[in-house]
Amino acid sequence: MAGKAAMVFCLIMTMLARSPIRAQQDSTFAQYPAYNGNDLGLTYQAGQARVRVWAPTAEALALHIYETGLGGKPQKTIAMQKADGGTWVATLPAATSGFYTVQATISGKKMAEVAEPYAHAVGANGQRAAFVDPDQINPQGWLADKRPTPAQFTDIIIGELHVRDLSMHPASGIKNKGKYLGLTEEGTRGPQGVSTGLDHLAELGITHVHLLPTNDYASVDETQPQKPQFNWGYDPLNYTVPEGSYATQAAQPAVRIKEFKQMVQALHGKGLGLVLDVVYNHTFDAGRSAFEQLVPGYYYRQNAKGGFSDASGCGNEVASDRPMVRKLIVESVAYWAKTYHVDGFRFDLMGILDLETMRAVSTALDKISPNIFVYGEGWTAGNSPYPYQKRALKANTHQLDRVAAFCDEMRDGIKGHFARHEETGFAGGKPGLEESLKFGIVAACQHPQLDYKKVNYSQAPWASTPGQCINYVACHDDMVLWDKLAASLPNTTEAERRAIDLLCNTIVFTSQGVPFLPIGDEFLRTKQGISNSYNKPDSINQLDWARKARYQDVFNFYKQLISLRRNHPAFRLPTAALIAQHVQFLPSPAGIIAYQIKGHAGGDRWGDVTLIFNGNRTSTQVPLPAGTYQTVLKGDKINELGLGTLTVANGAPLTIDASSALILTQGN
Repeated sequence: MAGKAAMVFCLIMTMLARSPIRAQQDSTFAQYPAYNGNDLGLTYQAGQARVRVWAPTAEALALHIYETGLGGKPQKTIAMQKADGGTWVATLPAATSGFYTVQATISGKKMAEVAEPYAHAVGANGQRAAFVDPDQINPQGWLADKRPTPAQFTDIIIGELHVRDLSMHPASGIKNKGKYLGLTEEGTRGPQGVSTGLDHLAELGITHVHLLPTNDYASVDETQPQKPQFNWGYDPLNYTVPEGSYATQAAQPAVRIKEFKQMVQALHGKGLGLVLDVVYNHTFDAGRSAFEQLVPGYYYRQNAKGGFSDASGCGNEVASDRPMVRKLIVESVAYWAKTYHVDGFRFDLMGILDLETMRAVSTALDKISPNIFVYGEGWTAGNSPYPYQKRALKANTHQLDRVAAFCDEMRDGIKGHFARHEETGFAGGKPGLEESLKFGIVAACQHPQLDYKKVNYSQAPWASTPGQCINYVACHDDMVLWDKLAASLPNTTEAERRAIDLLCNTIVFTSQGVPFLPIGDEFLRTKQGISNSYNKPDSINQLDWARKARYQDVFNFYKQLISLRRNHPAFRLPTAALIAQHVQFLPSPAGIIAYQIKGHAGGDRWGDVTLIFNGNRTSTQVPLPAGTYQTVLKGDKINELGLGTLTVANGAPLTIDASSALILTQGN
């Protein structure tokens, strides 16, 4: 953001921040005592259970114990005792079992019963916490489970997936449809014997599986597992509990925990890391949330009128900058990493969260493992009253350590604007977007040859290192790529769109940074033109494995493309300095991007790599430095050993096919 628009935005944010009502609320919240211990929620010591809840404004806090996760009356009610740091504590007899809620009395009013915010196990629909210790519920061999250890973050290749989508199709060959256990099954086959499920992910060659939200969310009724229900899960209820609808028995807390661990174990067994999509920026139904029932107002930011501010577009936004909110987020993330061996986190609308919280997240995870990867959406869905200079927005990514953001500059530069479905991009023949693609090619880092004024969204680099840039062309909440191409290029043939599809992701997977692919795009997945399929039925969202059989050649190309990246460090340089040193853009006509990665970059066995992308809908002549080249990628063909030799004389242009990529090497 630059110029007058930025000045107006800053003025609006300053006016919001100076709101007398909001200032008074912030001043009040700042006076609340903070708790510094590491035992909030349910903990076990010497066989005894203890529940500690932060509720500094409560006059009383009651702990209700139930036999079941839903229904019935409390078997016992215990008055919790006030303790230090605004907390309340109850110590329970050994072997206490069942479920519990907490209920605050504030200003003489009894609030609603809730599962406390640090709950790690719950019953059906997350209404009651459970007396269960997840550390004691392990599948066989769990203690020997080991996470993948990429040498550097730019070695990571991410495949995005919804748990249910992978297995629901009748022809998936997977028995545990829509479940965590569906991701543990090996040897599953679909039409014409193609691999499906876990085997497919391993065959494709990605390094990490990014799962859409798997923490307990509100929009699916877990008591009706046979009822067709679907949701992406961006409506969090309990932040640190596995979602029950993906377990074989949602009402049994231990089953969720064990099956989630089995899924992690199976992924790790295939050398795949697990990234969780986490939604700490807002909650479902703020007024009824545990946050609001225990400490009214504190967990949410307020607008100028004193109501909930709404940068999430979901009715509220979490006040990550307040100490006890930050503490909950950091400890929740660390818990997933420790207890469930999670390998990464994707933060939904990370731009709502503050920089200090994201730094604390990175620090906490680094102590567990330096291989845990953190990234997020560096934007919001609406205005926030919290100063933009202090938020984890894309433009502030350089102020973070080991935290990455999505590069929408490249995304919309390649395919056209994500929301304007009829608009095409560079790969569809639209001129003037070359600099936006170059921005992604150098992983949003500083590069001497870029004209940042011509980049579509950012007029300056925002990444300090290439590991901070996620390059992609589509994700779950855009149109899948195949549908976008059909909508934006309606007069093209299937063969033409296939060529454009391959060009799009050839650009992504040969760029510096970290590549990202929605699973299914590798066999031209379609959602029948629906872009926001968050609550659509399985018939729209499920992976159709018959398409893998039908487009086996496309899948094979993607598989080879990923292998090409994994085999050649020139495409995944670890520092901005190395990119500036080795990546050199060549003079090119409109609609063409040509560049070289020179000098055995990153220790690559290839001396120089020349890449040419033709976004024009017609073949185009491109000048190249004179020399003899080995062709390793041309259009829809890849062969690292070579597709043929090409000699370019001084001044002789090279003709590049329409909507295609060409990769040449020298000094092999």
